[in-house]
Amino acid sequence: MFDIGFSELIVIAIVALVVVGPERLPKVARTAGHLLGRLQRYVNDVKSDISREMQLDELKKLQSEMQESARNFQHSIDSEIQALEPVAAPLHAVAGELREALAPSAETIGRAVTRTAGETGGQVAGEMVGEATVPVHTPGAPGAKA
Repeated sequence: MFDIGFSELIVIAIVALVVVGPERLPKVARTAGHLLGRLQRYVNDVKSDISREMQLDELKKLQSEMQESARNFQHSIDSEIQALEPVAAPLHAVAGELREALAPSAETIGRAVTRTAGETGGQVAGEMVGEATVPVHTPGAPGAKA
């Protein structure tokens, strides 16, 4: 930092010994050491504070960029949804009509499965899952693995 060599340190030590005297030199050296330690800690604290502030600025910039990106993404999704709304309304109407038309068929299939399960003596039972049936095999039924 200061580019002081060993010979300069010897000259400074001799001058300090002559000026301060041999009795007070250890106390002055100790005090100077404490002051230099405090100065180093202060400089390190200032460096770490500056580093933290720089990182905080970077994080704030990143946060604002991410928020802007999210807003742009949300805006594009909203515009696409608005563009599809004229198409979606008729599709919802058709889907509702299909559900109404298929509801009696699903009930009929459910009753038939229940009746078939009753006729086989409980060996095979069907359960409605959405629009498909799932057979449930009981142990000892034909086709069941032992």
